[in-house]
Amino acid sequence: MNAPHAPVLLAEVIEALAPAPGELIIDATFGAGGYSQALLARGAEVIGLDRDPTVALHAAALAADFPERFRLVRTPFSGLAKAFADSGRPRLDGAVFDIGVSSMQLDEAERGFSFLRDGPLDMRMSGEGLSAAEIVNGWDHGPMAHIFKQYGEERQSGRIASAILRRRVERPFTRTLDLAETIEAVVGGRRGAPIHPATRVFQALRIAVNDELGELEEGLAAAEAALAPGGRLAVVTFHSLEDRIVKRFLAERSGHTSGASRHAPAAKVPPPPSFTLQFRGVREAGQAERAANPRARSARLRAAVRTGAPAWKAAA
Repeated sequence: MNAPHAPVLLAEVIEALAPAPGELIIDATFGAGGYSQALLARGAEVIGLDRDPTVALHAAALAADFPERFRLVRTPFSGLAKAFADSGRPRLDGAVFDIGVSSMQLDEAERGFSFLRDGPLDMRMSGEGLSAAEIVNGWDHGPMAHIFKQYGEERQSGRIASAILRRRVERPFTRTLDLAETIEAVVGGRRGAPIHPATRVFQALRIAVNDELGELEEGLAAAEAALAPGGRLAVVTFHSLEDRIVKRFLAERSGHTSGASRHAPAAKVPPPPSFTLQFRGVREAGQAERAANPRARSARLRAAVRTGAPAWKAAA
């Protein structure tokens, strides 16, 4: 199968997952199947998860090559535990997450993810539910500015939201470049700027439309519940919001959270660690991969091994 893009940090992910023949590993963000293909080549059985219906052709190619060892389940990665339970297998040995939008989705203008290609203002990974156009044409100023600031870390969130509200009175936003040009008129031109002025707002809309951060939190908890003792978890992130969630989750679950102040009230004793870290900090792409694949420049890998302790209960 010829994938349309190279999987990021592939060697490092495979090292962290250490797949062996007969083991079951879930590729929780299947995409073009790069990780799945490498895992299958090493003898593992793989369940791919993806809510994007357009990945079906890539999944069909792998299923044809590995009919007894691969199948795709159409679900967001919060459905990992159910997908494993439905498999009937007694043990899950590994899970990998590649968080965020794929280069395939960005390259397809009709999906509406890119501010560089004109397309419908959509951004739905599943093709279902709330679209980006519905947010920019229907939300009030406060909620819209809030997601631009929280999910996009956009400093001019209020001014951009105000400009969107003024413009949509004249005519609604339906196209990506129309929205990008409106944002650029507020933020300023691109001369000397390291990123396009619409980058943060488009990121915020995509995260809100797909509930990406909520899905990540649920997916990590699902992996914790499903992985057998000794099972490996590998998570690749691409921006600070995602990485913060993964870092906090693994720090808590491995008992590496910072100690409380001696002046603070006594905290409850946490449950036994459900993971041990494979390494402290992150693994990043080497110079050669960063030069060959621009997407790898911001990639960070965190990895851990499941202990025999029970999965932690979700916070109330």
